Amino acid sequence: MTGTGPIGRTDSVGDRSDPVPAGGAPADGPAPSPVPSTWPMWVLGGTVLVDALDQNVVRGLVPQLKQAFGVGDLAIGFLMSVFVVVNGAVTLPAGYLADRWVRTRAASRAIAAWSVVSAAGSLVPTFGVLVVLRGALGFGQGVTDPSVSSLVPDYYVLERRGRAFSVQQCLAFVGTGIGVVAGGLIGPRFGWRVALVVVSLPGLVVALLMARLREPRRGAADRLRAGAASGIEYAEPSESAPRHFEHGIGRFVRDLLRGLRRDLGVIVAIPTLRFALVGVSSVLFVLTAVASWMTEFYQRQLGTSQGQATTTFLVLVVVGGIPGVIIGGRVADRFASSIRGARVVIPGVSLMVATTLFIVSLAELPYSVCLPLQLVGFFFATSAIPGLRAGLTDVVPPTLRGTGFGAFNLASVLFGTAAAPLVTAFFSQRYDDNLRTAFLIVLPLAYVGSALLIAARTHLDRDTQRLVALAARTTDPMGS
Repeated sequence: MTGTGPIGRTDSVGDRSDPVPAGGAPADGPAPSPVPSTWPMWVLGGTVLVDALDQNVVRGLVPQLKQAFGVGDLAIGFLMSVFVVVNGAVTLPAGYLADRWVRTRAASRAIAAWSVVSAAGSLVPTFGVLVVLRGALGFGQGVTDPSVSSLVPDYYVLERRGRAFSVQQCLAFVGTGIGVVAGGLIGPRFGWRVALVVVSLPGLVVALLMARLREPRRGAADRLRAGAASGIEYAEPSESAPRHFEHGIGRFVRDLLRGLRRDLGVIVAIPTLRFALVGVSSVLFVLTAVASWMTEFYQRQLGTSQGQATTTFLVLVVVGGIPGVIIGGRVADRFASSIRGARVVIPGVSLMVATTLFIVSLAELPYSVCLPLQLVGFFFATSAIPGLRAGLTDVVPPTLRGTGFGAFNLASVLFGTAAAPLVTAFFSQRYDDNLRTAFLIVLPLAYVGSALLIAARTHLDRDTQRLVALAARTTDPMGS
C-alpha cells in the first residue's frame, strides 16, 4: 500500500485492519445489494433528531433554570455553549476513527451512552454539575456526527444525497422544535428535572435501530454510480472493530496524530473546502446566535408569554424549517449537474435572502408582521443545509469523509457555534437586555459567509469530477 494519492494510507491505526474494507467485496464476501431504500436515511436522521432534542430542551427551560440556580443570561449562554466546546475537542479524532471503525456500531453505542448522561442531568445538585454533564453530551455527538454523516454517501449515490441529507436535517429541526417545546411545556408544569428525563428516552430507541443497520463499504455508492459495482456492497456481519490499543496507548496516540496531520493536509488541499469551511463557520455563528435566543426575544421584545414564545419557535421550525430542508435537498439534487457549483451557489444565495429578511423583521414591527418575515427567512436559511452537506461528500474521498466532517464540525465550533450564544448574551446585557440590538450586530456576518460559499463555485465541479474519475478507475479506494 502506498500513500502517493489523496486516498493512500500508511499509518497503522485502522490500516488493513479496517473493519469495513473500502474496496470491493471480496470473493467470499457478501454479494452487492441494490440501492437501499429510504430506511437508512430515516434511521440516520433519527440520530440527529435525538441529538437536537437533547441539546435544545435547555432553550425551553431558561426561566426555570434561572430561578432554580439564581443565574443570568451569561450563565445560561455558557450552559448552551459548553456542549459545542466539548464536541469541538472530540469531533476531529472521532472523525478520523470513523474512517476506520464500524460506524453503525459506534454511533449506536454513543447514542445510548449520551441518553443515559442526559437523564442523569435531572439529578444534579448545583448549576456547575449541570454544566459538566451537559458538556459531556458533546462527546456523544462528537462521535456520532462524523460516523453518521459519512454513512450517507456510502448508502446513496450523488444524485440522491441532497434528499438523504434533507431528511437528516429535517429531523434535526423536528428535534430542535420538540426539544424547545418540551422544555417550555413540561418545565413550568412538572419542573426542569422531569423534562430532562423525558427527552432522553427516544435516544434509546434510535440506538437500537442504528445497531440493526447494515454497514456499507466505504465508497460503495461512488463505485455504483461510476459503474464499477452492480450494487451497494456491505460488510460482513462478523467483521469486528480493529484493536486500536493492541500496541499500547502511546503508539495509538502517535499513529492518530500522524494520520490526522496527513489526512487534514489532503482535506485542506481541496480548494472547495477551503472556502466552504470558512463560509459555513461564519453562517453557523449567526444562525446559532439567533436561534439560541429566539424564544427569549419573543418574550422580551414582543411581549409574548413563555408558552407563546415556544409555540412561535415551533411554527418557525415546522412551517419554515421542515419544508426548507425538504425542498432544499431536492433542489440540490435537481440542479447538481446543470448549474455550475450548484451545491454552494444556491445555498449562498438562499442564506443572503434569509439574512435580509431577518434584519428587516428586527425593525420595530408588531408580532403579526415580524413572524411571517422570519418564517420565510427561516425557510431560505434551512434550504441551504442539505446542499452544503451533500457538497462536502461530493468532493471528499470516501476513506476521508469521517475526517472531513470532523474538520467541518471543528471549524464550525471554533469559529462559529461555540461563542455565538455567549456573544449574543454579551451584547444583549450591554444594551439593557435588548436582544433586537444584539441580533442586528451579529447578523451582517452572514453576508460574508454567503459570499465565500458562492466563491467556491469555481472549484466544486472540478473537485467532484476528480473524485468520480477516481471511483471509476479503482475498486479499492484505499489506494493500494
